[in-house]
Amino acid sequence: MKTLIIAAAVSLSLTGVVVAQQTVATGSNAMMAGPGITIGNAATMPLKYVEIKDVDLVTSKLIGVDIYNKANEDVGEISDIVIGDGKSVIGVVASVGGFLGIGESYIVIDPASLALANDNGTWKAYVDTNKDDLSKAPKFDYSKLKK
Repeated sequence: MKTLIIAAAVSLSLTGVVVAQQTVATGSNAMMAGPGITIGNAATMPLKYVEIKDVDLVTSKLIGVDIYNKANEDVGEISDIVIGDGKSVIGVVASVGGFLGIGESYIVIDPASLALANDNGTWKAYVDTNKDDLSKAPKFDYSKLKK
């Protein structure tokens, strides 16, 4: 089920589909109800199922995908996907620099600046940058995330 929800979130964000939120009145209060994962310890909606289409992506197929620039140089690899407020993909964590995992660092790329393509059965990601610019990008440190 987790994979289905994440796949739906990734699919919506990466394909540019916009889903409008609805305001639901509850007594004298109004709250926002819309697609996404609720952050908390109780679901706020009845259980629903999602049908995944052939064009949809699941994060398991994105993790490890190589990232190339316009010169077709390998400049990094997708390491993780960031879902903001449980609603949509707000970042793609990429490992850059280093050699064989030594000296690499992580950066977070805006999904809108990333293109994905299936090249004869192999997914590839593309960005408009070079290795030098990526080495100067703001670094992301997993150890600084709250648990």
